[in-house]
Amino acid sequence: MAPPLRQIFAFSGVLDSGRAGKPSFALVEHAVALAAGTRGTRRGRTQVCYVPTAIGDAQAGIDFYEDKFATLDDAQLTVLKLFTQPSVPDVAAHLLGQDLILVEGGSVVNLMAVWRAHGLPQILRRCWRAGVVLAGASAGSLCWHLGGPTDSYRDGLDPFTGGLGLVPYSNGVHDDFPGQPRRTEYRAMVAQGVLPGGYATEDGTGLHYLGTTLHEAVSIRPGKRAWRIAPAPGGGYTEEPIQPRPI
Repeated sequence: MAPPLRQIFAFSGVLDSGRAGKPSFALVEHAVALAAGTRGTRRGRTQVCYVPTAIGDAQAGIDFYEDKFATLDDAQLTVLKLFTQPSVPDVAAHLLGQDLILVEGGSVVNLMAVWRAHGLPQILRRCWRAGVVLAGASAGSLCWHLGGPTDSYRDGLDPFTGGLGLVPYSNGVHDDFPGQPRRTEYRAMVAQGVLPGGYATEDGTGLHYLGTTLHEAVSIRPGKRAWRIAPAPGGGYTEEPIQPRPI
């Protein structure tokens, strides 16, 4: 028997909703489809667990996803809350029983601190190895990588290096975010060796990894790209655009 397929779908949600293209939930639907194509098709509805740790388990986020998933006939949503205690009696058993784990954006620093306090890094690695699809936007994208630029500490951007490292790269999210120098700061951090090389995504664009290899980039926004960023010999950085597949 072939080993389970290890998949991660890490994306930048739509921040500029006034432009052409689909809303952010289309990226979530793509993640559901990835999960349905593996484990979910063998046992009815795709089992999805939403993890809103990065927003402190805010009820508004939970309500949003419960409303959205109520419109999907082929997926069933549960929520794992960690405040003030885990909302399920056995976190490992619950997460290992999912087809897709969807991690909310927010503070990646707080996310990882709370996860480590509850033993989530080891559990999520088991899920990944077992074939559960791991996905998320923003902080929910950074967390699967080694790290990336974050504004979790202050209004400016600082390097975060405490990610799970399931894929051995850094990650820049919202690479074209207006009003914040995310693009230039990420590349500077790679050039200075503060962060290792990795991948950046623009508005509405996601990275689909198979194992630890980037399989493809996809986007719900016309004209958006992903980028491969690497340190250059002798200093500086190199960047290579990745044309995403429209979805």
